[in-house]
Amino acid sequence: MVDAGGAESIARCPQELPQMMAAAADGLGSIAIDTTQLNMSVTDPTAWATAMNNLGMVPVGLPGQQLVSDSICVPGFDPGLNMMTGITSINPMIPGLGLVPPPPPAEVTVVKEIIHCKSCTLFPQNPNLPPPSTRERPPGCKTVFVGGLPENATEEIIQEVFEQCGDITAIRKSKKNFCHIRFAEEFMVDKAIYLSGYRMRLGSSTDKKDSGRLHVDFAQARDDFYEWECKQRMRAREERHRRKLEEDRLRPPSPPAIMHYSEHEAALLAEKLKDDSKFSEAITVLLSWIERGEVNRRSANQFYSMVQSANSHVRRLMNEKATHEQEMEEAKENFKNALTGILTQFEQIVAVFNASTRQKAWDHFSKAQRKNIDIWRKHSEELRNAQSEQLMGIRREEEMEMSDDENCDSPTKKMRVDESAKQEGNSLGWTLSVCPSALAAQAYALKEENDSLRWQLDAYRNEVELLKQEKEQLFRTEESLTKDQQLQFLQQTMQGMQQQLLTIQEELNNKKSELEQAKEEQSHTQALLKVLQEQLKGTKDLVETNGHSHEDANEINVLTVALVNQDRENNTEKRSQGLKSEKEALLIGIISTFLHVHPFGANIEYLWSYMQQLDSKISANEIEMLLMRLPRMFKQEFTGVGATLEKRWKLCAFEGIKTT
Repeated sequence: MVDAGGAESIARCPQELPQMMAAAADGLGSIAIDTTQLNMSVTDPTAWATAMNNLGMVPVGLPGQQLVSDSICVPGFDPGLNMMTGITSINPMIPGLGLVPPPPPAEVTVVKEIIHCKSCTLFPQNPNLPPPSTRERPPGCKTVFVGGLPENATEEIIQEVFEQCGDITAIRKSKKNFCHIRFAEEFMVDKAIYLSGYRMRLGSSTDKKDSGRLHVDFAQARDDFYEWECKQRMRAREERHRRKLEEDRLRPPSPPAIMHYSEHEAALLAEKLKDDSKFSEAITVLLSWIERGEVNRRSANQFYSMVQSANSHVRRLMNEKATHEQEMEEAKENFKNALTGILTQFEQIVAVFNASTRQKAWDHFSKAQRKNIDIWRKHSEELRNAQSEQLMGIRREEEMEMSDDENCDSPTKKMRVDESAKQEGNSLGWTLSVCPSALAAQAYALKEENDSLRWQLDAYRNEVELLKQEKEQLFRTEESLTKDQQLQFLQQTMQGMQQQLLTIQEELNNKKSELEQAKEEQSHTQALLKVLQEQLKGTKDLVETNGHSHEDANEINVLTVALVNQDRENNTEKRSQGLKSEKEALLIGIISTFLHVHPFGANIEYLWSYMQQLDSKISANEIEMLLMRLPRMFKQEFTGVGATLEKRWKLCAFEGIKTT
């Protein structure tokens, strides 16, 4: 396609001329022109120029001044036919190529090509014109505004053009030659913006209603902004969740909860304090209890015993420290011995190198061998010196520690003289390790060191004996204290057990008295029953002998039954000791009200179901025992015959008032 700048632009970039002319020929060759609709001659150059100017294209190959020379023109181009021969057109809609080419580098200018669709054709704008302007992109934009559509464009044509950019979710077309297109993803909007500036022509028509210049721009849609906000919130939630997990991971673990003080917990804690494995956990609990103020006169003895057991661990810790120090000293000694062995081997190696450098053996080595032996000797001497300095440093530290310990003892001057002599002997021994005089000095220093160690050993033995004596005294005092505390605890427990025994004895005596009273009442009732039976037999005999009527016998039976009932009532009155609590009085009032509402009585299950709504813990047996204890207020009657026999309780308190 030829630029609108004319011959000057073509002359500036002649290497791009074949590509532009091929694109223009492809676009013109693909247009199917119907001569019946065009009232002009195909060979009329003026009509062709007018039509191409209406389409925004520069006329090519018209008669007149030649735009470029023959050497620049593409071979095979016929200006009379306005076609390229031997060059096939490239359709950007071919599958695999895509509608929109990949974005070129910043240095390369973008060359837009003609786009062919089934129902329309898209012609690019003049490259010399400025690119179409766009507004600022809204966040999460998936909707584009498409303006400048042809008046006869339909939704199907718009769908056909823009569906190559991506999946379309909605098209909202207006009657004023514009529409809004919403895509499924955000990157599809960039492909649609690429089509801004193209001239759209429907079919091969030249009518103004069938052509228009597209203007594609970002559109601000509420749905896009809402989805973008949802994504941002989701990302913020994920970030907060990630930060929370990171904080939880880095947060130090919370200390274990401290239980509250009680005598039981104090006893358990005292046992834990005696155990070495649980001492660290138990001592924190003891510390928290003391800081809370749990110590009082009542618990002072328990806390004192716990503090004492905590103090007993001091000796254990000191012993552990002594063992660790001993292990450290043994490790130091082992390291020093190993270092001494390594140093002696270094000395032997250096002696081998020194012997090799003497003339007897040195003359028989080659230059390369001599060079290597010299390098090895220097390296060995450096390592030997470093090891000797390290060993001397260890010995100096030991001497300083020994001097600090000896400052507290009496023979200080003599030890200082011995240590200085030993130091001088050691330095001479390591500097002159090969000479016999150095070996003698080293032996003298070792002898002096042995003497000093013997003196230290005697001092340590004396200290150990003193510590043993102090330990035995402390152990005796602690045993006496623990025995006293145990005696106090045993006395307290004995007093508590005695009080419990006294209460149990009192309860037992009360039960025995109640049992004796019940036995007396039972014997009294049995005797009364025997007397009544004898009286009944006597009355029956009299009736039979004297010939009294049957009515008189019935009266006698009624009298006897009345006497028995009266005696039972008296016994029940004796046994009933009144109401025991306010709860029983409340239950009697509620039952009386309930039975007063039910004049024909109610069985015990009905009563229990009603009372259970007020008190869920009450049982039917308790209600029945309460009713039997008050015979003047409640009475039991039997209703029905055979299988329908039923026991019902009635309120008889008002009947007793009427009779009185």
